[in-house]
Amino acid sequence: MNIRKTTTLALLLVSSAIFAQDTIKAIPVQTKLPKRELTKREVLDSIKASFVHDNIAKCIDSMWMKELASLDLYNELTFDIKNIDVDQKVDYELPTELLKERLKALDEKSPFNIEYNQGLENVIKSFLKNRKRSFERLIGISQYYFPMFEESLAAQNIPLEIKYLSVVESALNPRAVSRVGATGLWQFMYQTGKQYGLKVDTYVDERSDPLKASNAATQYMKNMYAIFGDWDLVLASYNTGPGNVAKAIRRSGGKQNYWNIRPFLHKETQGYVPAFLATMYIFEYHKEHGIKPDRAVAHHFATDTVMVKRAMTFKQIADLMDVSVAELQFLNPSYKREVVPFITGQNHFLRLPVDKIAVFTSNEDKIYAYADYEASQREKPFERTSVASTDFGNIKYHKVRRGESLSKISDRYGVTISDLKKWNRLKSSKAPMGRNLKIYVGDNSNTDIASNENKATNDTDTEASNTSKVFKEEKVVTYKDVVKYHKVRKGDNLGEISGKYGVSVAEVKKWNKLRSNNIALGANLKIIKNERVVTTVRKEVKTDKAILENKAETAVASNDNNVDTNENPSDYYEVQRGDNLFSIAKKFNVSLEDLKKWNNLNDLNVQLGSKLALANKDENAVAEEPKTEIKIVEHKVRKGEFLGSIAKKYNVTLAEIKEWNDMEDNNVKLGQTLIVSKKEVAVNEAKSSKKDIIAANDRNEVKTYYVKKGDSLFSIAKKYPGVTISDIKKWNGIKTESLKPGMKLKINNG
Repeated sequence: MNIRKTTTLALLLVSSAIFAQDTIKAIPVQTKLPKRELTKREVLDSIKASFVHDNIAKCIDSMWMKELASLDLYNELTFDIKNIDVDQKVDYELPTELLKERLKALDEKSPFNIEYNQGLENVIKSFLKNRKRSFERLIGISQYYFPMFEESLAAQNIPLEIKYLSVVESALNPRAVSRVGATGLWQFMYQTGKQYGLKVDTYVDERSDPLKASNAATQYMKNMYAIFGDWDLVLASYNTGPGNVAKAIRRSGGKQNYWNIRPFLHKETQGYVPAFLATMYIFEYHKEHGIKPDRAVAHHFATDTVMVKRAMTFKQIADLMDVSVAELQFLNPSYKREVVPFITGQNHFLRLPVDKIAVFTSNEDKIYAYADYEASQREKPFERTSVASTDFGNIKYHKVRRGESLSKISDRYGVTISDLKKWNRLKSSKAPMGRNLKIYVGDNSNTDIASNENKATNDTDTEASNTSKVFKEEKVVTYKDVVKYHKVRKGDNLGEISGKYGVSVAEVKKWNKLRSNNIALGANLKIIKNERVVTTVRKEVKTDKAILENKAETAVASNDNNVDTNENPSDYYEVQRGDNLFSIAKKFNVSLEDLKKWNNLNDLNVQLGSKLALANKDENAVAEEPKTEIKIVEHKVRKGEFLGSIAKKYNVTLAEIKEWNDMEDNNVKLGQTLIVSKKEVAVNEAKSSKKDIIAANDRNEVKTYYVKKGDSLFSIAKKYPGVTISDIKKWNGIKTESLKPGMKLKINNG
């Protein structure tokens, strides 16, 4: 006896030591995700590696789930019930006397009036002959749904045989939708579902929830039985509505047996109750007819629910729980968009196999951390900004200025050129001017950068103090509305006048309060033109900044062999998605023919990512380096506008508008003038340069325009300032204003 006790004690000590060892070896997993940018697969694997799993076998196969989600069976059965002919005899081996005995046995244990008649025999034989395979699938699926139905029916003292009605209604498919919009296992219409407390919104349709829809159907049956007192009539009213059943009773002379009022019901309802009774018979006697049910896909008792505390997609849950999306669809059919939403004040539950419930509840914090990680990877609005460097935690954005290179930028932020190219998907080593580059930096990067800049500034303090103030002149271009007046001459019309000034007819009518296109000879019409105004601004250049930039540029020039200093980035354009040669030519105000000539193009096709020359390389070699000027566009605030809508209209950010206008908040006033664009553009002031001579020659030569679909003489004239509709007609010998696509027009824009 003592030996036995000693042995037991030794075993307990050894097992506890083993468990303690396992506990020590367990690797703790942080709930918070690491700050460095990981791939989605790394995050998913690291979370799943820490899950605690129970050794319970998986009960549902994903391929079988897809089969269950198919609506083929629902469509087939619905078609049969609608088109069934109870009077047509069917050749099938089933003795009538044997059928009568079985129907009598069903009638004895059921509150329904199950009596033999030739029509019911025909329906039963039709199902057995044509739908045997369908019932094998249906009986297999019913092993999951029928226990739920029976529990709900028994709670309200409703006949359990009502469960077969769901087979007739939806073929046990919770996502079934009829041609009139009836949805779910019990095929509730929208208004009826709302009446019985079934919620329908963007994410959830409780008509597809097996439990809630079953409770609603049970309540409906109870209410209908209180009206008719006959279960056959309750079934008929479920299909056609209580009003139509009441009409059939009146038309039959007050008879209240389904088979007596059947001729006065709709055709679909005439086959509805026979289909229900035939379904009940086949389910009860399937073994006698050689019907072998498919295996049970799941059992309701083998599943459970958990309340979800964060919005999650079925795909995220499937990846984390190692279940298929099809399985989640089967277990959670009420979620329409394959998303379990999170809405304040509401509870949403997820049904999973019991073994997965244990995994979910044991690892909730990690699961939600993964959902947060995926949400953080989504593109955020208004992410780009115009300032040189904006801090977004561990991500910075740097706008590339003229003369900067990737080497200079990488040195400034303490990163490598290869990382800079990888983060921004750059193929070449040239810094794209004007673009905001994404830069990942560590926690102490801001301090390091600031200290480096302060050190550089301190080194040059002595040199800067001995230097006098330096000024530079900048040309600022603004576009302002200028009011002009046009005196109507003989032969003028609104189309020609608007074309001459590059405005629309509607604008001319609005400015002059004209109700029709008629204008009086000698009248002065107001024309508001948005014209370019150039002013010169004298600005002080900070000496220490100038010295630092000169030193940095000198270092870059000596160390960076990747930058081509002879190439001006503004002379080239990289083709973006959606670009075509027409849009590029219009964007940079060059002709289509020149663009093709400068890039040796034979047709109008351009490749994504290719670089197009925007000027003649030979001409640029002899021309002087262009000077720069600041181009400003202003906007007057109209009624109903706010800062966000204005920024969206001009494709700029809120931060840019606030910076240009020295604004502290987002408030704007009606009639306030805002700067909405501020760009640095190149201007060549060489009066006798080769480029100016060619431009002058281009203005005097005859241009060719090919008519496109939707063009009119007015729209074409508007493209060439100073050209009128009558001019185009005269140059091309046109008498009418009708144009055909592809027509070649001469334009003398001299």
